[in-house]
Amino acid sequence: MKKANVSILASFLLVALILTSCGELGKMAKMAPQVRYEVTPKVLEMNGDSVEATIKVTFPTKFFQKKAILEITPVLKYEGGEKAFKTLTLQGEDVQANNQSVSFISGGTFTITSKIVFEEGMRKATLVGRVKAIVGEDNAELPEVKLADGVMSSALLLEKDAMVIAADNKFVRITTDSKDAAIHFVINQATIRGQELKKEEMKALKDFVDTYATKENVEFKGVEISAYASPDGELDLNTKLADKRMSTSEKYFARELKKAKVAGLEDANFISAKSTPEDWDGFKKLMQESEIQDKELILRVLSMYSDPVVREKEIKNIAAAYEQIAEDVLPQLRRSKLTVNIAIIGYSDEELKELAIANADTLKVEELMYAASILTDKNQKLAVYQKVAANFADDWRGHNNSGYILYNQGKYAEAKAAFEEAKKLDASNSTVLNNLGACAHMEGDVTAAKEFYNAAAGAGNQVSYNQALIAAKTGNYENALNLFVSSKMNTFNFALVKMLNYSITKNADTYDAALGILTKVENQDAANVYYLKAILGARKQDTDLLFNNLRTAIEKDASYKAYALKDIEFAQYAADGTFKTIVE
Repeated sequence: MKKANVSILASFLLVALILTSCGELGKMAKMAPQVRYEVTPKVLEMNGDSVEATIKVTFPTKFFQKKAILEITPVLKYEGGEKAFKTLTLQGEDVQANNQSVSFISGGTFTITSKIVFEEGMRKATLVGRVKAIVGEDNAELPEVKLADGVMSSALLLEKDAMVIAADNKFVRITTDSKDAAIHFVINQATIRGQELKKEEMKALKDFVDTYATKENVEFKGVEISAYASPDGELDLNTKLADKRMSTSEKYFARELKKAKVAGLEDANFISAKSTPEDWDGFKKLMQESEIQDKELILRVLSMYSDPVVREKEIKNIAAAYEQIAEDVLPQLRRSKLTVNIAIIGYSDEELKELAIANADTLKVEELMYAASILTDKNQKLAVYQKVAANFADDWRGHNNSGYILYNQGKYAEAKAAFEEAKKLDASNSTVLNNLGACAHMEGDVTAAKEFYNAAAGAGNQVSYNQALIAAKTGNYENALNLFVSSKMNTFNFALVKMLNYSITKNADTYDAALGILTKVENQDAANVYYLKAILGARKQDTDLLFNNLRTAIEKDASYKAYALKDIEFAQYAADGTFKTIVE
């Protein structure tokens, strides 16, 4: 900061000289112009919820008389009141007290830093110094001297916009389903036996086809047929046998599908059929699941030999085991597997919205959650979410999302009650904890809000954003900026804190960076966006940026006219004709 050319004590000590005419105070008064002071910052600035100032006083040699005491108190004067900072008390070398001592011979520099709580009236204020001089039993209250202007209070523009999180839905419009059954064959045969068609699994498959063939919201996606031969016997025979089983099964099931009037049969690719001559994979699986004696030995044979002829020979050599295999395992491999695949097509968006409003009880939870998410009327959305909470009492999302809507309607007490209901169902849910933190934040309980946010880690970028707001509110701008970056949200608050951080970094690129963030905010036409651009214009000494944006801000929100008049950000332009035209 530049050092002042006028002593902090000059006028004070001159008065003392008049009062005492001679003596120690008189001597100090004569040298008063040599005393220098420095105030940091030169223009006081609101930081978090307070105003901090550092006063540095430098005394020349042979100035501070040995029996003198000076009490220097910085006082911030503003419309409606004043507040004092901490007093700097100094004493001469012969004074018997516990204050800082100033050498008569060498003088010295002394500093005091303190802060006061910011009040709205301080937006336009003056910092003055009040000095009380004491020598022995004599003392005098000396005229005050202006030390600095204040208070730059752009931190007041910080929006209180803690963010809540809505729970997602798991709605899937098109779901798939399938059903399968197996037809088993006698060894070396491909004829479908009547008893196979009477099995429960085949009846269930036919019922599955018949049921869905009559539904309008179902699309048959195709049928898969896989036919197999067991891995015993000649390969050529098994190849022909598997092919014939495939063909027999395909013809049979095509007739059944036609009877059920399944749509899509005319497509050549509707039925996909394949055959496997020797089902070694199936054999291995059944062996692993069996209790057959020597099964580990047989499994080793499968791993040691890949040639099917060698495999069969080696397994048959294990005579006792093979007899059990031929009885219990191989018959299960002589089969055709039939699989029917369908797609179930859910309600359209319009149908879901209509049902959610008029007949919510007919919908499933995910359908209701999705319907609410696509409704545009907030009251309708709230009604549907409340229906979820009522109909699906064990699902925390209905309560949470009801709270989400209420919060964004400014009904914080009702929102908090809804979030608390959600917490009863899932006490450690990070989404709910963040939302309760946002409610505490809006209530002004910063301590509780911080605790909730810390417990809500991982819930989403909103948590980082909310933590950034608290850091900014307390003046921890560097931490706030890191959290804003983590949130990946370009907002008015992010740009504001970027600008405020200049007082710490003095980085010349800060203002342009803040302007860059403002070009990405969601509501480009908000009055506060234009007002912040005007402040940035003032700081950059870019009058076009200043005046154009200040004019637009006032056009959008007339309250900024009076606000700007008392905003020290524009103090250097107070006498400018264009500025006066805009704000007066």
